[in-house]
Amino acid sequence: MVLFIKAKELRALDAAALRGKLDELELELAIERRKVASTGVSSKVIKMREIRHTIARINTILNERRGAVT
Repeated sequence: MVLFIKAKELRALDAAALRGKLDELELELAIERRKVASTGVSSKVIKMREIRHTIARINTILNERRGAVT
């Protein structure tokens, strides 16, 4: 799975596709967090950061489309 997705690419997707991508990324982030909790060592800090940033990009685009951001 590609973790870093540019905002331009995300804006080309419809709302349903964005929500699907958001669900996938949130699940992947939860899996990574469980790995860190079980081992106590985070070797994938950069991967987790990229997932969080992509989730934020998707949420921003969804909010813009709803008219929340002017």
